[in-house]
Amino acid sequence: MAFAAIKANGSVVTWGRADYGGNSSAVASLLTESVVQVCGNTHVFAAIKADGRVVTWGGALAGGNSSAVACLLTEGVVQVCGNTAAFAAIKADGRVVTWGDAGHGGDSSAVAPLLAEGIVQIQGTKMAFAAIKANGSVVTWGRADYGGDSSAVAPLLTEGVFQVCGNQLAFAAIKANGSVVTWGRADYGGDSSAVAPLLTEGVVQVCTTNFAFAAIKANGSVVTWGFAECGGNSSAVAPLLTEGVVQIY
Repeated sequence: MAFAAIKANGSVVTWGRADYGGNSSAVASLLTESVVQVCGNTHVFAAIKADGRVVTWGGALAGGNSSAVACLLTEGVVQVCGNTAAFAAIKADGRVVTWGDAGHGGDSSAVAPLLAEGIVQIQGTKMAFAAIKANGSVVTWGRADYGGDSSAVAPLLTEGVFQVCGNQLAFAAIKANGSVVTWGRADYGGDSSAVAPLLTEGVVQVCTTNFAFAAIKANGSVVTWGFAECGGNSSAVAPLLTEGVVQIY
């Protein structure tokens, strides 16, 4: 319900509904230069500046107020990921800083020791986060049934993961051997057992809709699962997806 634009001089211009980030007047003096990236959730924007400082504005409870972790966001942030009401930032030393609504993953204290170093990528669902570490392991937190609890597949996430993709309620991880591991809300893609034999090898990319997944294999075929009406069922075009697919949007 709001926009934020970065200009060539590094300043930011915002507009739209004020309480969704359209009004940045409270932090305007911090957005006049050096902004290199802006990340948003449904109510808030977070801007990374050239020195690694993070500036936030919008709905306070959804992460617009980052004062509780402000001392950790003054420098060194290289990536910010947002879900609907929380943020997770990776710092240059591989640490993760989280803020926003606790139930959405703004509180990562339960896994804090695992987020103290080595994090290279973070993805989110609507109410959870998944972080990949440099050793290929995955750490999850946030609402359990939205992918925050990966204990059911934990033995498969200890090494070899190079990509994680999240839809609104589930995650899919691609491993170095081309296999896929899924968790989260079962009927929205967290349970991929119906296509499991097709996900044991050869997967090179996974793409999502809100409630389903589609995987491209090295042979150009496509495998889908999740909520049928949102793309999880591709049977109507199955003969066209057996070979030659190079990209999915």
